[in-house]
Amino acid sequence: MGTPNGRVKLNVGGRIFETTATTLEFAGENSFFRAMLDDNWNSAITEHFIDRNPDCFGVLLDLLRTGDLYIPPKIDKKLLYKEAEYYGILDQVWSAECAKFDGNRPRLARSLTGWSVRDGKISRAIHASPTGWCCVAHGSMAHVYDWMLEERPTINLDYHKVNDVHWVDSNNIVVSSNEKLDNGGMGLFNASTGELSYKFQVTDVLKGYRAGALGFNSDNKLFSSCNNANNGHGIGVWDQVTGKQINFLNRSPYRRQSYASRLQWLHDTNCMMIASFNPRNDISLYDVRNDKVVWSWSGVYAPNSYDVQDEKIFRDATAIEESNSICIVDWNECLGFMDLRGDGTINWRNSIKDVNPFSNWEYRSNNCYPKLAFHEGQLFSSLNDTITVYSGSDLVPTSQFLQSHGGPICDFSIAGDRLFALHRNEDVLDVWETPRGLTIS
Repeated sequence: MGTPNGRVKLNVGGRIFETTATTLEFAGENSFFRAMLDDNWNSAITEHFIDRNPDCFGVLLDLLRTGDLYIPPKIDKKLLYKEAEYYGILDQVWSAECAKFDGNRPRLARSLTGWSVRDGKISRAIHASPTGWCCVAHGSMAHVYDWMLEERPTINLDYHKVNDVHWVDSNNIVVSSNEKLDNGGMGLFNASTGELSYKFQVTDVLKGYRAGALGFNSDNKLFSSCNNANNGHGIGVWDQVTGKQINFLNRSPYRRQSYASRLQWLHDTNCMMIASFNPRNDISLYDVRNDKVVWSWSGVYAPNSYDVQDEKIFRDATAIEESNSICIVDWNECLGFMDLRGDGTINWRNSIKDVNPFSNWEYRSNNCYPKLAFHEGQLFSSLNDTITVYSGSDLVPTSQFLQSHGGPICDFSIAGDRLFALHRNEDVLDVWETPRGLTIS
């Protein structure tokens, strides 16, 4: 294709562009230009016509030439993103525009509105994709937003409340619901179309159970907390490729545990962290390969945690593999750290917030549980409408950020270059980013 020295002439919407095959190769294997660079495709053509927007093409061509993205004020960003999607170079635009998310340098990129999350009985959970997409559980539906923050077709579970959502790859989402597992209470959905790919199969032992919190490991195994009407608890294990159930963990300490609220895969140790928050505080590490519990901790039992005045009832937990520890957070946003090599002793730290103890039920019922996340060496903790960031080897508080409206944050999720924060009192989903120019090495 083109001339012997590699020059390529493109007519885009009536405007002529000249570039080289080497420049177009930076578009990648899955781009629009891959076929054009194939020597077996129309090699005699010296000028190729592309019926697209020439202004946007010029910006994208400069991105391929230099690696930098400059969008002139006259060009609509959404249109540019659409054009980049057409050419198959949206990933390059994303990488050029935003860095990995840094909690010390956040920028509110956009607030999404248009649906209500006011009903306290409606499930509210959010999960971000490494490619900049996110999925929000809301009642019996899951709303999916793509990288351009446009809503894709809604996943509808026919009036069965969504319990959890989780990305298995850039194209597929697993959704768990209040429907019994033997009736199809957990399914794999296409993120772009909202269509059901398949329902996860169950053996007789899980008939009558419902799926809750989800987790995944690097060997294509899907884990889900399960419970039934007889107060039976356990962890179901599936092959996420075939949808077949391969195990059910209901031995001690799972029989002792409450319904698991958080599952997190630890890559370095091949273990799954299983955490339960109510009515008992329990955490354990399950070794997947050897099928055994390698570490466990049990805390305060509180049938009604609102009545407990001074006890440290934690509301979320996250494993920090870098320090071989687990961080927990209580109602006051006090952080506790447990060394996984020790006896489970908790080292408590006070929050940087100047707050009163949240011991009364009225305050707690009007706010949301604190949430935790660990991302790129930083610990994030939400309380009310604010997210606090802890950095450095000692995880000291370094910054806070909040939105001026939206009310308490009921959940947030970080992946790639974005943090998504879901508010309870208003129909607001905040999207935070770190612009490329603010990154410091």
